[in-house]
Amino acid sequence: MPNILPVSDLKNYSEVLSKCEAGEPVYLTKNGRGKYVVQSIESYEKQMATIKLLINLSQGEESIIKEGGLTIEEAFEGWDL
Repeated sequence: MPNILPVSDLKNYSEVLSKCEAGEPVYLTKNGRGKYVVQSIESYEKQMATIKLLINLSQGEESIIKEGGLTIEEAFEGWDL
């Protein structure tokens, strides 16, 4: 269940931060609408690493489409399997 709090709850920021440390982001609303997301650095870094991995995989896929790639047989040619 997402943690959704009004931005005014930041007056008690230690409670908000403790919810972030539990591994879930906290969504802050202003005037009843979503405005901000607060998350732990660990969660943020994992998210950024995932995004970078997906970008690299996408670039690799595009490269194979444009330039071609090896078949499995070609890739393992000369290996003693």
